[in-house]
Amino acid sequence: MLYIIIAIIINIKVIAMKTVQMTLDDGLVSAVDRVVRKLHTSRSAFTREALRQALHRAAVAAEERRHRQGYERHPVGHDEFSVWEKEQDWGDHASR
Repeated sequence: MLYIIIAIIINIKVIAMKTVQMTLDDGLVSAVDRVVRKLHTSRSAFTREALRQALHRAAVAAEERRHRQGYERHPVGHDEFSVWEKEQDWGDHASR
């Protein structure tokens, strides 16, 4: 039993939280309050998740922008991917 308790304690991660003051319009606060009641969560938890998702979207958008800029600087050759056309199998023959 002692081993189980130690294993559980070791696996607990301490997450430091910082209080941040934000200014939001009344309509946004009301909308968030309605949603958090339905989700049985808190404003803070809801906002943390929303910020994580926004950061992820921003990172994906930045990577897409870098890819686009790379292709603009070094365009794909006209026949660069045509070499693989014969290798593609879309399953069309299965429906015949």
